[in-house]
Amino acid sequence: MKKLLSLLVFTTLLISCKENPEDNIITFKFLQVNDVYEIEALDGGKFGGMARVAYVRDSIKKQNPNTYLFMAGDFLNPSLLGTLKIKGERVYGKHMIDVMNAMNFDLVTFGNHEFDLKDKYLQKRLNESNFQWMSSNVLHKIDGKNIPFTVQKEKDTVDIPTSFTFHIKNKKGKEVKIGFVGSTIPSNPVKYVDYGDMYKDVVTAYNEIKEQVDVVMGFTHLEIEQDKELVKQIPEIPFVMGGHEHDFMLVTEGNSVIAKADANAKTMYIHTFTYNVKTKELTRESELVFLDEKIPFEPKVDKVVKKWVAIQDSKITDVIDDPYELIYKTANPLDGTDSANRSIQTDLGDIITEAMAWSFDNKVDGALVNGGSIRIDDMLPKEIESMDIFRVLPFGGGVLKVDLKGKLLKEVLDYGKSKRGKGAYLQRYNITEGKKGEWLIGGKKIRDLKTYSIAFSDYLMKGYDIPFLNPDNKGVKSIYNPTEVEHAYDIRKAIIMYLKSKNQ
Repeated sequence: MKKLLSLLVFTTLLISCKENPEDNIITFKFLQVNDVYEIEALDGGKFGGMARVAYVRDSIKKQNPNTYLFMAGDFLNPSLLGTLKIKGERVYGKHMIDVMNAMNFDLVTFGNHEFDLKDKYLQKRLNESNFQWMSSNVLHKIDGKNIPFTVQKEKDTVDIPTSFTFHIKNKKGKEVKIGFVGSTIPSNPVKYVDYGDMYKDVVTAYNEIKEQVDVVMGFTHLEIEQDKELVKQIPEIPFVMGGHEHDFMLVTEGNSVIAKADANAKTMYIHTFTYNVKTKELTRESELVFLDEKIPFEPKVDKVVKKWVAIQDSKITDVIDDPYELIYKTANPLDGTDSANRSIQTDLGDIITEAMAWSFDNKVDGALVNGGSIRIDDMLPKEIESMDIFRVLPFGGGVLKVDLKGKLLKEVLDYGKSKRGKGAYLQRYNITEGKKGEWLIGGKKIRDLKTYSIAFSDYLMKGYDIPFLNPDNKGVKSIYNPTEVEHAYDIRKAIIMYLKSKNQ
């Protein structure tokens, strides 16, 4: 009996000694995109495109089934397609959900632009999605209560969780559990959203999940400095996939690394991890992939993209004959970002307001448009097509010539200045601020009793952004509405024709 027992022990030890160390290694890949507003390739197909993202993911997944695709917020809005109407209802991100469903995303989180949508439309998009959502800090305000957002299907309703876990196995059945917690920046306050605390709520979610998983990672839509603060508060998080900024970065903070890809899928990150189930050691390599013309389109996803692009083009040709005509070249990309156009005078704001004045043969004293009308939230390419202008101003609208008293004009300008950082901030033409804070037109002080002729976007004159600016204000003396044959009838056409004129 002793001999038999010794033989069993020896055999067990022999088998143990022959165990392959590689059997304890699990390799998995996380593919990251963020801030994607356009489903099609941009700049004449030169870069970007969700079908290219799908091709890269499918190619990698064939080699390693443990491949996962992530979207770190900002994809339902803004976009030109999202503003179009089909059967009387705006698209509002439906096209993006359609494409992302075809791509089989594994995990997404909210960006601040998701909440540009009204409550009922966001709920529709959530219900249409077939992928997993997650957020540690965002809750739904309903009837005075803060509850999780839900995805409502025909047979059940599922809460969007504060954390999410992937169970990843190798061929030998060894498993690693990777948990995710994350936060969304509270930069778009709306009545139906409670942002909670973007740090404390993540700490709470982390404490709830940390004992149930092997590794906890971050999945955020924050400014980079906020990401840094988050990992300072939870230094055990080794890695964060984030969004909000539109330029790629791989930033080290303490023992953590924060990654963000370029907006509109110009690039995507491939993060390759290895985890040793015995030693608990995690390693990572991150590769930034440029999604250019060298990368093909995945056919199934490309078919969905083309369906929506055809809808888009059919609507745009009602305004302009050739949506993809090259109309202008710039020395540097024009700044269409929200942060700039809602805070400072930009080169893009210059062009828009110059075009507004040009549409009235420059027979106006100045031009004004609210920065919030500029919806692209990205840099424009150096070679500008007509389509780019539609992406900049998807809602269109006319340009009005308004005669108003200087006193009211100064009040309008003061109000716009007070809204720096908001959509009511004004981009201007021929209107500047003097050294003492006084407003000038053509370098001369605006006089209260003088009547000035100003080109306004029609949206501004509706009183939505500036409550007292409307046709009933006594300071408004007259309003000229352009006819259909005039360039000013559609602000986008005015800009396109203005830029084309500069090439002549």
